[in-house]
Amino acid sequence: MGDTGMPLGRLRELVESGAVDTVLVAITDMQGRLQGKRVTARFFLDEVVDHATEACDYLLAVDVEMNTVAGYRSSSWEDGYGDFVLRPDLSTLRLIPWHESTALVLADVELVEGGPVTVSPRQILRRQLDRLAERGLTAFVGTELEFMLFTDTYEQAWRAGYRDLTAANQYNVDYSLLGTGRVEPVLRAIRNGMAGAGMYVESAKGECNPGQHEIAFRYADALTTCDNHSVYKTGAKEIAAALGHSLTFMAKYDQREGNSCHIHLSLRDADGTPVMAGDGEYGFAPLMRRFIAGQLAYLRELTYFFAPNINSYKRFADGSFAPTALAWGVDNRTCALRVVGHGQSLRVENRVPGGDVNPYLAVAAMIAAGLRGVDEELPLEEAVTGNAYTAAKPRVPATLHAAADLLAASSVAVEEFGADVVDHYRNAAAVELRAFDSAVTDWERVRGFERL
Repeated sequence: MGDTGMPLGRLRELVESGAVDTVLVAITDMQGRLQGKRVTARFFLDEVVDHATEACDYLLAVDVEMNTVAGYRSSSWEDGYGDFVLRPDLSTLRLIPWHESTALVLADVELVEGGPVTVSPRQILRRQLDRLAERGLTAFVGTELEFMLFTDTYEQAWRAGYRDLTAANQYNVDYSLLGTGRVEPVLRAIRNGMAGAGMYVESAKGECNPGQHEIAFRYADALTTCDNHSVYKTGAKEIAAALGHSLTFMAKYDQREGNSCHIHLSLRDADGTPVMAGDGEYGFAPLMRRFIAGQLAYLRELTYFFAPNINSYKRFADGSFAPTALAWGVDNRTCALRVVGHGQSLRVENRVPGGDVNPYLAVAAMIAAGLRGVDEELPLEEAVTGNAYTAAKPRVPATLHAAADLLAASSVAVEEFGADVVDHYRNAAAVELRAFDSAVTDWERVRGFERL
């Protein structure tokens, strides 16, 4: 896996000198959030490195508000809400410069009696990476997260019910150096913080919605990218908060452009040679054609893994740069799948996920669908060269309800991920739907308080 530049021996030196006194031991939960505990650096070196640590198994069986909910086989009141093991992956060890004297390590989740917790997002991705490795292949991935930045603190935003917040920019600052310059103290702090945490930061740019920005990172192997993605989301919020701001990665904050998370994926062989380019049409190898065909064929039934929340589906609007048609094209931003790059840089970009996506689940779904296309030798349909929004193509599911039904009925999902994983995340979708269906929204009050 990727190297964050923090060997265990270096941590020992920093702890002995007093430069580090705290280690965050973290997992990424179903909602894509870092969860875990702060341990003293001495305890981490003395005990956690060799013997791991434990946490309540409900961390992979709660809703976004940390409510215990029914329907999960892996964790429940009936089973006593016991512990599972957080096994540190020392290749992820890094300094966290926005917290004083602090390091972080990501962990894999194991059963107390031994063996992986198969519904853990990181484990789900590992399984798909193992399938690639059996073929001598490695996935390289880049994720492009957008966020909206506000001058309100998180506490002010909470008290305001997240209404009438002040965007950090007042107008469309897409590619605007003036617009990014207005908020450069926050953007620079995030960029430098992430670089200090071992990430390769490429750039920052403005986006379309007022206050909307994107910070881009260099691609890496799939697991490293997903790990960095999770650390970045938490860190960006913490850094913004320290500077008196707030930011959101939610897929659709308002009726304008939403926050996307385009995912770029390419494959290399055991020698590190890219394998998607060839001498076929568009410069594709046969593997590339079949890999894209598989994603098109199975994207609908795996959409939940790209769009896991009620709000996720609000992004999918014609003319919004978020896709509605299951189509592919060469450098065509109206398609769900956009092929970019040439030769060794050739890759596929999945434009379906929003900023709320769990990267481990999304990348796992891309690999699973792509390998299905390879194994089934699926033919690739013609590329869309015009406006895919008006093309006669199947549509991305328009609601979480539709996506959940497609996942529940998918034999492919069961075959590729296992029945336990499908049942677990189908239940997560049902929990989200029940919560939303029981809520009374501001929209309903505005329309119905007086006029109905």
